[in-house]
This record gives sequence, structure tokens and C-alpha cells, in this order.
Amino acid sequence: MVPGTPAYGTPLHGTPAYGTPSHGGVPPHGTPPPGPPSGAPHPTAAHPYAAPAGTPPYGTPAGGAPYGGGTPPYGTVTRQAPGHPTAGRGGPVPRAGQPPVPGGAPVGRSEQVAGAPAAGAARQPGPAAPPRPQPSAAHDVLCVNAPGMASSGPDGQLRGQGLHGFFRHGVRTLARMELRLGGVEPLPLQGTLTSTAAARFVGSVRVPGDLDPDPALTVERLRHADGAETVTVRNTGARPARLPLEIALGTDLGLLTDIAAGRRSADLPGQVQSSGLRWVGQGRAATVSARPSPHAVLAGAGVLRWDLEIQPGARWSVDLRAELETPSTGRPPTGRGPGVPLPWSEPEVRADDRRAARLVSRALDSLGGLLLADADRPTDLYTASGAPWRFGLTAADALWAARMTLPLGTRLAAGTLRAVARRQHQAAPQAATAPAAPVPAPAARPADAAPGDGGPAPEGGAAGPVPGSAPGPVGGPNPPGGEAGAAAQAMDGVIPGPLRHGGPELPASCTATEATLLFVTVLAEAWRWGMPRAEVAELLPAAERALGALRSAVVEGPDGPVGFVADFGRPAEERAARPGPARCEVQAQAHRAALQGADLLDAFDRPGAAQWRSWAAELRERFRERFWIDDLSGGRPAAALLAPDRPVPAVASTLVHLFDLGLAAEGELHEGLLDREQTRLLAQRLVAPEFDCGWGLRTLSAKSPRFNPLGHRSGAVRVQETALAVSGLVDAGFEREAEILLEGLLEASAHFEGRLPEMYAGEQKVADCPPVPHPAACRPAAVSAAAAVHLVLSLAGVRPDVPSGRVATRPASTAPLGALELTGLRVAGEPFSVRVSRIGVAVVEEAPSFLQLAAG
Repeated sequence: MVPGTPAYGTPLHGTPAYGTPSHGGVPPHGTPPPGPPSGAPHPTAAHPYAAPAGTPPYGTPAGGAPYGGGTPPYGTVTRQAPGHPTAGRGGPVPRAGQPPVPGGAPVGRSEQVAGAPAAGAARQPGPAAPPRPQPSAAHDVLCVNAPGMASSGPDGQLRGQGLHGFFRHGVRTLARMELRLGGVEPLPLQGTLTSTAAARFVGSVRVPGDLDPDPALTVERLRHADGAETVTVRNTGARPARLPLEIALGTDLGLLTDIAAGRRSADLPGQVQSSGLRWVGQGRAATVSARPSPHAVLAGAGVLRWDLEIQPGARWSVDLRAELETPSTGRPPTGRGPGVPLPWSEPEVRADDRRAARLVSRALDSLGGLLLADADRPTDLYTASGAPWRFGLTAADALWAARMTLPLGTRLAAGTLRAVARRQHQAAPQAATAPAAPVPAPAARPADAAPGDGGPAPEGGAAGPVPGSAPGPVGGPNPPGGEAGAAAQAMDGVIPGPLRHGGPELPASCTATEATLLFVTVLAEAWRWGMPRAEVAELLPAAERALGALRSAVVEGPDGPVGFVADFGRPAEERAARPGPARCEVQAQAHRAALQGADLLDAFDRPGAAQWRSWAAELRERFRERFWIDDLSGGRPAAALLAPDRPVPAVASTLVHLFDLGLAAEGELHEGLLDREQTRLLAQRLVAPEFDCGWGLRTLSAKSPRFNPLGHRSGAVRVQETALAVSGLVDAGFEREAEILLEGLLEASAHFEGRLPEMYAGEQKVADCPPVPHPAACRPAAVSAAAAVHLVLSLAGVRPDVPSGRVATRPASTAPLGALELTGLRVAGEPFSVRVSRIGVAVVEEAPSFLQLAAG
């Protein structure tokens, strides 16, 4: 029991008699200081949750710097990643909506919690709570329906602890909702998700004086992430039940970003409204209403009360709804509206291994809970990164989710690409300069282009913006010339994104680099899957700008990894001074983007395709020579290159990107950076015990002295990378190795009820011990949910090339799931079904009539 919480049967809030109004509730984390005497007014300044005057926020050291010296919790965005002129320079970094700091620009919407109020809005200071640790939601029951979510323990009570509460647009609308029946809390019996967006909690209450061994009263709570909850009390006893139902409510209207950092403000005083309570504070307001209306509303205690009389065999219900009245000063993204169809088909999966169908079904349910409609164009849907910590758009995660669900249609990819293109940096027009051969420059923009223009239209048309385009996240281009002009040119074409852990051997990685390169891949592969040509053409200028950003990121200085790709968005002088690191996965993504970008340029009669293919060929040659490290086992790729002769020898899961080659013409895959023998050696290493823990791939080899099974990039299992390894190994012909990793993920999914989290501990698998959850993992996460879909659907080996009128099937010959049947897929927007036998032979049973079938 939480310290300070009264025992069962004690009236709520320390009231001397049941139903007598009190003046201040019991705080969720301890006993408050003595409050005013009964009958006195409720003084806000002496609120029982308040900390002593002058108490700094959680983690604030003596010098006043928050987060223990400036390091935020994982996933908390404090600055723009490469592409922001102030990145890496220290000093204040503005939030979205604030004027830029000198030489800088405001952080883009992609780094905000979905719909969170702008930092520039007025914020009323409230009493600070005592320091609290960063909360964990690993064992919470979390309902998600973007932009809303609800979190509690398995008993269903919202106690204001950690992440407990209802949230909307990044604001906690309700922190406490504690139910008591007859003065006692129900005995919790079950708390479980019924879908990603809803949960059911069941408890029982014994009637005082009832000698029957079975409880007479059951309490059911049906909760939805949108803020609705229905409480039903059933009387299964032989006598009428006459007792009060009390629900204690409270909120701090705190921001999710503050709660993630372990900070909690005092609860706000409530105000009575017609059928519930209302709270106002920090520039926001929230209400809780009830139907039927309560018999009594105790504003000081925040309690709604009903006096119940339930006959034997009868039930009584009340509907509660928590709502946020003022979500933001701007235009927050909304969820998928009523009647708006899902941006993917709903496939039916039949397999001998029944875990596969459950995994796909629950993964798509999870993705549905993360869908957001772009504020600039609500018909464009994309997925939030994950709940609870990154409940907004991160371009790289959204693009990965769109790419991995392409077999279910191109609508999610189209909406995501358009939303991301609106946030792409665009520099002010300058005089054209010839690129250094053999890398082509991005297409020049017209001299009269305005901020937000999409550049020249493909196929010689008039220049114009991407549909629904708006100025990028910098709020407009910097003027050319000087430091600001150089920074703007370095950012041109970059899609912004936050920094993330790079592991113990490398600095933080840049999701801006990943997103910019992935934009080209997703557009090219969506085109192969049948995205309408006109939609592809509208987005092609953004892809050309992304290729231009790739050209600018190639290291040219003599002291760095010359010819390789470093992080994006850095001016030439900075790249010359600090050229590295050139990460292994970035080289693989850049190589794939160059080849797939060349395919697009050729198909739409744009210049530069031959130069990009030539550059990719040179990158392959350099990579095989410079990145390969020979050792007693035959060798392995380096995790990164810091200088021409300074490889980082760490064995990391990011190496799996070397297997992700990208869809090419005629159902083929592009050539990779490794030769056949190098590919074989890497495949063997992936399934070695140091790397494969039995539940999936560790992010860092267990032999490393820096190994930590809970480390984001130093040993935890990240679902997305293991799924990429499985599909890539199958494509490369290493199916036995792929089957080992596939089995690990399927077993792990069973322990997570079919809903794989973003990551979990990389401890070695032991019989009868489930995988250990990660305290900071998003659950659901867009990349892990989409990876689960990709994991199963990729085993059928469907590789379309709609522009050429062909579709090939190259399934796993070992049939790791046994017989597999997939119906309800989409190619060119039309139904596609395929069946794979137990000996790995594919039969297409439904396909668009205009496509020619080609077996593998």
C-alpha cells in the first residue's frame, strides 16, 4: 500500500464521518502536512501536496540546471538534431512557437508531443512536489487512441502516481480517479486490455455482515483512451445492497514532458459544475462529467458520491468522461475521425504457427491506436512514434511504419510522406553551383520560390508546392550569406528529427539523417507497390532535395572518413573540423537511397540517375575495403568509421541494415554493400550467442565490456532490428539463421500478449523465465508494431513492380511458419492473396488482372 493511504474501510480523505466534506485529499505518494481544521476554506497556497517553499524541480542540482546537468531522459527532445543551427553549441534552445535564439530556429512540430501547448504560452507556476524518480509504465495498463491515452495499475485505480491518468494532446486531464464502494476499494481481480484503445477492470466487494464465502458485489470498469469510463456495480447476492459509491478525482493538468522527467505539480482545486468537477490552471482547463449526476459533489475533496440501492440480480452503472477544454494555443494534430477508414487493408493470416495471426492482428490494432491526422491536411494520416513517451510525429519512425506496411496499401505511406515533406528544410535560393562529380546536385529551385514551395515540378511542369505544404520547421529560410546562410544551405533537404542514443562507443545518433534517406526509399517502394503516379510526382521534388542533402553530407576533408556519409545538416566548415563518425547503418541507408532515387529520377525523366548509380558503386568499393575488420572468425563490418584508419570495432545490431537492400525493378533487390562472403560471415555472427539472446538480437554484443541488457544501444533487444534481420537473411538465402531469430521474436510476443514493445532486456533466454520489460520502452511503438507485420508478411516474399506490370513471389523455402495463407493484401490498390505451402512453394490466388505473375 502506498504510504499515507488509509486502510480498507477508512473513509476517504480522512473525513471524521462518512460523507462529511474534507479539506484536502491524501496525496498519492505520502502523507501530507496537516491541513486546516474542518470547516475552514481550502487555501490554495497551503495545498497539502505542496513541497516546502523553494524546492527545485526533480533532478535540479545546486547550480539550477535541470535533469542533473543537462542530460534529458531518453526520448525527451531538448534541441533540434542536425539541421538546427544551434545543435551542439549549448545555450538555450527554444520550443516550437518561440522566436529563434541567435543563429538558430525554433524546434519543429515533429519533435513536439502531439498537440502539447506551445512553450511560449503563459504558464502559471504551481507548488512543486517533492522529487520523484522518472516513472515507468512497464506494468501499467495503457490504453492508447491518439491523441488520447489512459494509464493505471492493474487494479484500474488512477492514483496520480507516475504516469497514472487520462491524457489528451500531451496534457494530463485527470490524474486521480479512486473508487470506493461502501468505504473500501474493490479487491482487484483482473485488469487487461480489450484492444489498444480500451481496457476492462474487474473487482469484488464483500457486503458487511455477509457470511457467504462468495463476494456479493462485483465492480466492472470499462475504460477508453478518449477519456470515457463506465463503472458498473452488480449485486449477485441474496439481499439488497445499500451503500455509497464514491469516486475521488483530482488533476494537476501537467504536461506529459514534465511527467516523463519525474516532475509532478500539486493537484489543482476543483470547482463544482452541473454533473461533476472542473479544474483550471496553467492556462488550461479540464472537466469530468457523470451520467447519472452524482447525489453529492464535494469540491474540496474532489469527490463524486452516489447513494446506491441495488436489488439482488440487478446492476447499476454510471458513465464518466474526462475532457480537456483548452488543448493548445496552436492547431494540434487530431486522431482519425469517425468514419475515416484505416489507411491499410485488414489482412487475414492463416498459418500452421498460430502465433503469426495473433501477432499481426494485435500489431495492426496497436498501429491504429497511434494514428494521427496532420493539422495542415487532416486527410493525411501518419503514426505517432509510440506511447507513452513519444506521442507525436518523429519522421524516421513514421516512415519506417509506412514502409513496413506497404503490403497493406500505400495510403499510410502517401499521408506520411506528405506530412513529412511539409517539415523538410528548404534553404533560400542561391546561385546554382556545379556539384563535385560524380554526385549530382539537387534540382535547382526557381528564383521566385516562396518558403514552403516544393521546388520544380517533375516532368518539366510549372513549379509549385507539395499539396498542403507549409513553411518548414525552421519557420522560414535563413537569409543567404554568412554563418546563417551556410547553416541554411547545410540544412537544405534535411527532414528534422531528434537525437537518440548512439551506444557506448559513439555519440548520439541522428534521426534526421535516417528520415531524410528513408524518405527516398519509402517513396520509391510505394511507387513499386502501386502508389498513383501523380502522387509520386508531387512528392518527387522533396525526394530530390533529400538526395541533395545526401550529397552535402559526404565527407570531403583529409582527416575524416573521406567519401563516406556523415550526419546531415552540418556546414562545410564544421564537417571539415569534425568529419565523423560515418556510421555503418547510414552508409547502407545512403547506398539504398542513391540506387532507389536513381530509379525514380529515370522513371520521371529527371537528370542525375547515372551519377547516383556511379556514386553508389564507388561507395560499395570503399565500404568493402575500409569498413571490413578481419578477425579470427573471418571478419565483420565496423560499427562506424571515425577517420580513414579508425574503425569502431563494436558488434552492434545496427549492422542488420546491411541486409536491407531495397526493392528494385522486376521484383529484384538492389545490390548491397557487402559481397557474398562478407554477407555469410555477418549472417553467422548474428545468430551467435553473444548477439542472439534467444528473444532477438541484442543491440550490442554480450562480449563487450560495456554490455548492459537494459541499455538502449548497449544490449537491449529492439524489435525492429530483429525483424529487419529476419527478412534480410531470408532475402540473402540464409533461411536457417532467419528462422532462429524469428522463433525468438514469436516466443517473446507470447509473453507480451502478442503486443511487442519497442524493446526489452537482452538477457539470455532461460527456460520458464519470460523476457524482462524495459522501463522506458514505448508500448505500443510504431516501429515495433509495423515490424511485427513486416516479420510475417515478408515471409511470403511478395515483390511487386507495378510500373512494369509485374509481381514476383520469393517466399522462404524453409516455410518457418508452416503453411501460410495471406488474404486481403493490396497491390496497386487492389486485393492480392497468396498461399505458401509447407515446402515453401507460393501460389498467387488473387491479383490485379493487369499484373503479370513471376515466380521466384
